Amino acid sequence: MATTRRPSNPRDAAEMLFKPAKKVAAPAVERPVIPNTKELVSLKIDSDVLARFQADGPGWQERINDTLRAAMNVSD
Repeated sequence: MATTRRPSNPRDAAEMLFKPAKKVAAPAVERPVIPNTKELVSLKIDSDVLARFQADGPGWQERINDTLRAAMNVSD
């Protein structure tokens, strides 16, 4: 007897719909670290925080970077 692709039992059919798909995770790509390079990222921050950095004019992205670096050094 050949197996059917669709189960004839309604419960088995419902279970088949909710089975998680098996996805193979792609291995992380190791990129060489190049000193003093910037990387483009998307970051969600509160609008009032962004407004505060932008209020001082151009260079606000560098100021955010400097603030994050200072916080990183404090925790070391």
